[in-house]
Amino acid sequence: MVTDPLADMLTRIRNAIMAHHDSVLIPASRIKLSIAKILKDEGFITEYTVLKGKPERMIKVSLKYADGCPTIVGLERVSKPGLRLYVSRREIPRVYGGLGIALLSTPKGVMTGQDAWRRNLGGELLCYVW
Repeated sequence: MVTDPLADMLTRIRNAIMAHHDSVLIPASRIKLSIAKILKDEGFITEYTVLKGKPERMIKVSLKYADGCPTIVGLERVSKPGLRLYVSRREIPRVYGGLGIALLSTPKGVMTGQDAWRRNLGGELLCYVW
């Protein structure tokens, strides 16, 4: 049993990038699907598809490489099950001076820090991607 499914997703992506895999399979959930959608919209991955399997649904994430280098340089889980971290609109961090993104879970759904700032929302700071 996985105690932190989001950290498991980030670790699977990080390990697949380090091994230069083309894709990675992740157990599906609504929050993981929304994170995969944001990663695709921001250009960090090429594509994601939902595979319907017998024991459980899986998300197949196709990783993106540019000249042999991965587009995702780092993934960091911020809010953890043992210590949740919530931020207001004024406290939303900029990741690597705007080169990366912060993912937040807000009352309007999972979104990037920039989108949350534009909509005047705060929420749980899930992770950083750069």
